[in-house]
Amino acid sequence: MTTASPTPSPVSGPIAGTPAGSGISRRLLSVDALRGLTIAVMIMVNNNGSNHAWWFMEHAEWNGLTPTDLVFPTFLFVVGVSIVFAFEARLSRGATRAQLAWQTVRRAATLFAFGLIVNNLGGAIYHHPHFDPGSWRIYGVLQRIAICYLVVSLFYLWDRRWQTKVAAIVVALVGYWILMRWVPVPGAGVPGVDIPFLDKDQNLVAWLDRQIFPGKMLYETTRDPEGLLSDLPALGTALIGLLAGLWMRSQHTLKTKAMELAIFAMGMILVGAAWAEWFPLNKKLWTSSYVLVAAGISMSLLALFFWIVEVKNWRGKWITPLLILGSNSIAAYMISELLGMVTDLIPLTWNGHRTGPLGYINQAVFYKIDGGLGSFAYSFFYLLVCFVPVWIMYRKKIFLKV
Repeated sequence: MTTASPTPSPVSGPIAGTPAGSGISRRLLSVDALRGLTIAVMIMVNNNGSNHAWWFMEHAEWNGLTPTDLVFPTFLFVVGVSIVFAFEARLSRGATRAQLAWQTVRRAATLFAFGLIVNNLGGAIYHHPHFDPGSWRIYGVLQRIAICYLVVSLFYLWDRRWQTKVAAIVVALVGYWILMRWVPVPGAGVPGVDIPFLDKDQNLVAWLDRQIFPGKMLYETTRDPEGLLSDLPALGTALIGLLAGLWMRSQHTLKTKAMELAIFAMGMILVGAAWAEWFPLNKKLWTSSYVLVAAGISMSLLALFFWIVEVKNWRGKWITPLLILGSNSIAAYMISELLGMVTDLIPLTWNGHRTGPLGYINQAVFYKIDGGLGSFAYSFFYLLVCFVPVWIMYRKKIFLKV
């Protein structure tokens, strides 16, 4: 099944130590496995099942960072890594840059459309025939991935040098800091002078989104965590992943690649943590310090997976579920987002209230487990339910690709 998703397949690159242009390549299972882990955790944290989830399964309310806040940027980081391998593989097989550019535009548009479906199908189902198209949410997770995939891919096709990517990251992150810190918010004033810096509603990202869309089209009415202006630093996340991909295709030994990825990662974490003193970590605004800290942690995980899977060749049954999810990550995400909506069409009743099959099971089983453990257990159960159709697709070699 050929359609769009930013998970290029196969993910391959030159084996370290082989001459450039030798044509020898291999699949990097470490990248697939990290992508699979990321989508698994994403499904779980998006489906906690109750408001008693453990703190690390919830997003930070505003400034700050929890493990959950690392999931989305890790996926974007892996998108950047995968762009390098996918495009180089296609170019080596004779594809032209023009062909790849057209495919990129088409696939990004399809992915953006998937995001609109995920965001708005629930309203169409639950409120039909009174669903208001004027309440559609345009921003979203898949939409941000589509934008970053499009821009970073076209940038890479236009110029494949690493130096231009570093320059673009600096411009994006420093430029975003300048915009958020020193550009006045119309009608409110200068951040840090007239209004609190990074105020939840009186910031440039939220102001711009309110000018483009009415409140009912924004996720939090007065603001949106995937707002337009914050796509700028999100591009930095994907570009850092692309740099990691370029390094992984170098002619250094596998051990050297893993070790230096870890060193680069630590450097980014330290710089981001220091920058956070002036530009706080904030996932909803995708602040520049957050980009560096999150990308550093993502790169650390990549280095760890690369060391385990590629350097030490420690592979076994443990990696199979991750590879299944990683090879069909967009399908897994779509299933996880649409599953509850679709199954809710099967009406059931619990304690006099209408629910669907998943809600019934949640209340009948997992609500009886106290606190965060019950919430976590439901999250894992939901992941297993989503894994079944993805596993079937894997067995039948059906992949939703980009």
